[in-house]
Amino acid sequence: MIALVRKIAVIPYDKSGHELFKLEKERLAEILGEQALSIHHIGSTAIPNIKAKPIIDILVEVKKIETIDEFNDRMLQGGYQPRGENGIPGRRFFIKNKGATRTHNVHMFQTGNPEIERHLNFRDYLIAHPEEAQAYSNLKEELAQKFPKDILNYTTGKDEFIKKIDNKAKTWKKQMAD
Repeated sequence: MIALVRKIAVIPYDKSGHELFKLEKERLAEILGEQALSIHHIGSTAIPNIKAKPIIDILVEVKKIETIDEFNDRMLQGGYQPRGENGIPGRRFFIKNKGATRTHNVHMFQTGNPEIERHLNFRDYLIAHPEEAQAYSNLKEELAQKFPKDILNYTTGKDEFIKKIDNKAKTWKKQMAD
């Protein structure tokens, strides 16, 4: 089996990403029914005015993660390929492609999983701090140019920045709640 090598490209902000998210949110709500507690637009396409890979990232908070595997056939019918945990314990991951091009990533976590809050805090912090969002955008553009066909190094290159923002976002969220 030959692995497909995808070109990593980050493109300027496209506000149509929010409309694409809304369409998928409706589809996922229909597929998952009462199992889906909330569905969020996450990732760079959810942050205004920054460059992003043209892939819509969606986070679904579910009642019981163990039951999600029972939805694999329905997700396949909806165009989503199940990938199991895909490296993150407690997650169910699905991808959607249009031809050979990835269009959506769906990350499902059981309610109470700390990954939910981490993803939402990251997104909200960058929306509230556009200068940090631009720094993230610039980093992603540099990494995409440096590693155009190497997703591992592209992702690893973002890791330190993401951890820094995760810490800032956690403190910021706590201050906002006080």
